[in-house]
Amino acid sequence: MHLAAVLQEQGIVVRPLQPSPLAPAELLEIDAFDWGRAAELAQPVGWRWVAAWAEDEGERLSVSACLEKHGGYTVLRTRVDSGHPALPSQAAYYVAADRPERHMQDLFGIRFSGHPDGRRWTRHQAWGEGSFPLRKAYPLAGTPPEQTPPDSGYPFLKAQGHGVYEIPVGPVHAGIIEPGHFRFQAVGEMVLNLEERLGYVHKGIEKLAEGRTPEALARLAGRVSGDTAVGHAFAACQAMERAAGIEAPARAAFIRGILAERERVANHLWDLGAICNDVGFAFANYQFGRLRELWLRDNLALFGHRLLMDRVVPGGAAVDVDGEGIKRMRASIAFLRRELDELLPILDANSSLEDRLLGAGVLSAEDAAALGALGFVGRASGQRFDVRHDAPYAPYDRFPVKVPLEEQGDVASRFWVRYKEIRVALRLLERLLEELPAGALTVPWQAPPAGAEGLGMVEGWRGEILCFVRFGADGAIGRYYPRDPSTVNWPALEKLIHGNIVPDFPVCNKSVNGSYSGQDL
Repeated sequence: MHLAAVLQEQGIVVRPLQPSPLAPAELLEIDAFDWGRAAELAQPVGWRWVAAWAEDEGERLSVSACLEKHGGYTVLRTRVDSGHPALPSQAAYYVAADRPERHMQDLFGIRFSGHPDGRRWTRHQAWGEGSFPLRKAYPLAGTPPEQTPPDSGYPFLKAQGHGVYEIPVGPVHAGIIEPGHFRFQAVGEMVLNLEERLGYVHKGIEKLAEGRTPEALARLAGRVSGDTAVGHAFAACQAMERAAGIEAPARAAFIRGILAERERVANHLWDLGAICNDVGFAFANYQFGRLRELWLRDNLALFGHRLLMDRVVPGGAAVDVDGEGIKRMRASIAFLRRELDELLPILDANSSLEDRLLGAGVLSAEDAAALGALGFVGRASGQRFDVRHDAPYAPYDRFPVKVPLEEQGDVASRFWVRYKEIRVALRLLERLLEELPAGALTVPWQAPPAGAEGLGMVEGWRGEILCFVRFGADGAIGRYYPRDPSTVNWPALEKLIHGNIVPDFPVCNKSVNGSYSGQDL
């Protein structure tokens, strides 16, 4: 049943916009006082909460929330007075809405009544109580103090009792990973509770996007999370193209698919090695790292960039592949497959690896569904959703995509889902190369009118990436909001660590591998 019908049956006034400016997603406008109730009605009938964002329209603020069911997307939209913006919270019904609503609270000044957690999330101490950086009147450079005060007063949750103690970890870590704070309560080595404090790498992506050209936005999108350059640029270009009413050529769509699958393989290889390294299996870490390095060198040779940045552009692709390139890719695919065949029995026979991964960091299917967990985190806990399969887009609308699934929900499951996804990606790459159509790589860009908007949804290597774009005057970007899958998956780490021992945190954390940068715009 369409979400509009669900809401109308319960007396909510729904104003569908037809044709939808966010096609293929539906767009429904509702009254502000029905905002929370809409979520209350949607959740029990299986609608998954995807993302929410706000826009400054001057005297009013527009707030949108995207939901999904069976591959169909619907966007709810309402408006509130910018002087005293308030909405009923949807976080009481969808855990995934918690941090995005706090993000809007901090950067737009929207108060969400009934929200279970009113603490600051994005702002830390960088802005005063009356400063809302994503309002149009707020300058890009802001008014920063000479030194931002430390966020020392953040009220972490407390656990009390005999033998309970706290372990603060971060935000600065012993390595090159980005900053994030983890606050544990434990008894002995057993973790009672974990609370994350992220937001230390806030880049102002949403503000930086305003006024950019489409080409410049694609470059910015590729840097939302450096390990997902293709995924975020793909989603941004898809959103912009839908707003402009153009479609990338078939050859460009296939090139985008090749780039996306190569990005998926490179990152999964890295994660498999890192998971093994966190339990002391250095041999496997070396082997997966070696294979990733060879794969990245091929990226550089074939497409001019190891991480494939700036290869996806509005209207198509900036790179092509010739006959020699196709031959080289096929050879590297065959080589990687042989190497994985040799590694598999070694991994299976290693009892120490099995002891550390099996049963560690279990995320139940019920918790995964409640959190809306995405990608390998969700699929390791029985959640099959994959945009390529459930809401296919070019080039994946040309052939079916197999979605690997595990049910146990532990670190081992997240390990093996990654391994299987590499196998699927290699088969997809072969299919894309085999059926690569001839033709142009780009189509001429057509500047959309002011106010045109578009929604992009692609399957990045971590899971579903959503992107909203609205154009302003002169074909420039008026609003850009990307939702990385890490925004949804980070809370899963807080859930799955319960009942584990403190020394298992590194491997549990790596098995989720949320992007600090991706969730902190």
